Amino acid sequence: MEVSGDYDNLKNRPLTPLRILRGLIILLIFLSTAFMFLIYFSPVFALSLRLLSVHQSRKSISLIFGHWLALWPYLFETVNRTTVIFSGDTLPVEKRVLLIANHRTEVDWMYLWNIALRKGCLGYIKYVLKSSLMRLPIFGWGFHILEFIPVERNREVDEPVMLQMLSTFKDPREPLWLALFPEGTDFTDEKCKRSQKFAAEAGLPALSNVLLPKTKGFSVCFEALHNSLDAVYDLTIAYKPRCPSFMDNVFGTEPSEVHIHVRRVLAKEIPANDAESSAWLMDSFQLKDKLLSGFNAQGQFPNQRQGGGEELSILKCVATFGVVISLTGLFIYLTLYSHSCFKAYVGLSFTYLSFATYYKFRPSPLAGCCRGDSSSKEGKEH
Repeated sequence: MEVSGDYDNLKNRPLTPLRILRGLIILLIFLSTAFMFLIYFSPVFALSLRLLSVHQSRKSISLIFGHWLALWPYLFETVNRTTVIFSGDTLPVEKRVLLIANHRTEVDWMYLWNIALRKGCLGYIKYVLKSSLMRLPIFGWGFHILEFIPVERNREVDEPVMLQMLSTFKDPREPLWLALFPEGTDFTDEKCKRSQKFAAEAGLPALSNVLLPKTKGFSVCFEALHNSLDAVYDLTIAYKPRCPSFMDNVFGTEPSEVHIHVRRVLAKEIPANDAESSAWLMDSFQLKDKLLSGFNAQGQFPNQRQGGGEELSILKCVATFGVVISLTGLFIYLTLYSHSCFKAYVGLSFTYLSFATYYKFRPSPLAGCCRGDSSSKEGKEH
């Protein structure tokens, strides 16, 4: 997406040897911390504690892995010096929301963490994502433990899976930030042309900056959860000077600015039935298209405010890095240099995570151990 305006101060940062070295160190940190956190914490909180209480299991996992996820927003804003600029509605602190956003690039979903961290809800965020991502080394384990919802982009296959998982998220006492990208894939000019051709044949709006949304996934999520949701956050994302890739983020070459326009809609203001919620979503993407056209021309969204008035704390950044890396160092020491029982624990944990992710297994609470637990009726998922 090309944007007009003065970009003298927003040129692509060169990939210097120092940036390459820093990026490799960052990759090593993220992979090692993710691996060790999953290996050591998952059997305790995603297996053992879940046998007693799904609610307490989710609460513990949200706390632990929320701290790990916080490394990414701190990387973007503190280390890479990417400026996050919000516009539109100011968000209160709400624990149960459905987020929808346009899909510009492979890393859009990571910038939602910048919002969730500011609202103290980072550990509660979950995504509807393509099932192939569940097969990623290490991160696929994390997606499973955090209870992301995998889809095959096939309505007949996906709807029963989504409904089953959504049925476990209905308790209004449990915080939930569920994120969905209704376009189903990232935006390219070629995909846009195909989308416009389909729109012309189906009598739907022709969109230039977003793809036609796939309304069924949104309808299923909203219909299942609307009684327990506080609001829907309709997010429109744009970048300067251009869209980043995952490696751009790692090496800090892109982007200089991330612009996020926020429209907050109360859940009760959106019709819950399939046809009307689909029409609402289509209208929201027409609005996104207009917002992005304005961004392309003006270089900003209306009513922008840098950092949303909530800048990330350097002190918290350093403390989070310190805690995560210290724990990882301890786990590495226990694995390599301590008693052999730790090596056995790592081996068993590795086996369990591989098995659970591949077979989509989550244990049910033991009978009688979780009376009153909001999710006690949840069965094993296969």
